Amino acid sequence: MATPSSNPCRGYDIIGDIHGCSLTLESLLQRMGYAKVKGVYEHKRRQAIFIGDIIDRGPRIREALHLVRDMVERGSARIVMGNHEYNALGYCTRARPGSGRTFLREHIPRHNRLIKETLQQFEAHPGEWKDFLAWFYTIPLFIEDEHFRAVHACWDNGLISRFRQEHPDGCITEDFLHASSVNDSFPGEVMDTLLRGTDLRLPEGVAITGSDGFVRKFFRTKFWADNPHTYADVVFQPDPLPADVAAHVLTADEHRQLLSYPLDAPPVFVGHYWMDGKPSQLKSNVACVDFSAVKYGKLAAYRMDGERVLSADKFVWVDVQWPNDIDQRNYPTSEDSLAR
Repeated sequence: MATPSSNPCRGYDIIGDIHGCSLTLESLLQRMGYAKVKGVYEHKRRQAIFIGDIIDRGPRIREALHLVRDMVERGSARIVMGNHEYNALGYCTRARPGSGRTFLREHIPRHNRLIKETLQQFEAHPGEWKDFLAWFYTIPLFIEDEHFRAVHACWDNGLISRFRQEHPDGCITEDFLHASSVNDSFPGEVMDTLLRGTDLRLPEGVAITGSDGFVRKFFRTKFWADNPHTYADVVFQPDPLPADVAAHVLTADEHRQLLSYPLDAPPVFVGHYWMDGKPSQLKSNVACVDFSAVKYGKLAAYRMDGERVLSADKFVWVDVQWPNDIDQRNYPTSEDSLAR
């Protein structure tokens, strides 16, 4: 969705996955100079860009959704869809007759567990939850601004260009949601790639068990790797590959499956990947702003001011601590980066 800024002097704050950590979000916004005006956070010279995954897992999902939607409706923020918002739509939408399923996202134990906190926190507010599900359809899958791009997990020019031809606003419809549940469909490829990232199948007979206990035969890959040679050069996920698997040399077919993101492309921001450590860019024009807030990590943002080369000193973050959802003792970021 092309959305060039109407104010060339405006800056942007790209904020990582929130997952119900609303108090942490408020603290981060305040540290960056946002203040409530008639009950809604805004900044005189900047706009927040939420990278998706507002819901699931955390302690204050309902509060986080209200805060974010209010900012978006005020114009003090924009947002792209995360895989958890997409999952929620599928989980709560009944499949059409003849599809062989009850819901688009079946209510199996793993899916039930992922959305459990969200449904519990809205149990006494069913009307609100219905309204938020409708709002999710208004959230675009990507933002393409004059100076930057934002997408939850992966920027794929081919898929985005094709999708935009039929959906110029960047948003999905209920028909598209239904179509995306069909294996090997174009809608399914759009949602899986943009919202979950790219992957490669592991060699025959090889599987890995993640820290979540889920056994996988695929591993997530970078969409920006330059001249990769082995699996170790392209793997991008919280759980490392076993050393012998990481040393596997990429085949010609695997090379063809990989994406690349050229250095002369506009800076792109993603979330999704559960990063840890001190926030920094992944490449001169690629940055992930998800630093595992809901896993006692950091809620991070990148303060974008039109630069073509990203810099580590433009990140700002707060550390998360439950049950208060925020540890206010440590803000390891320079004051001048907070004052803009």
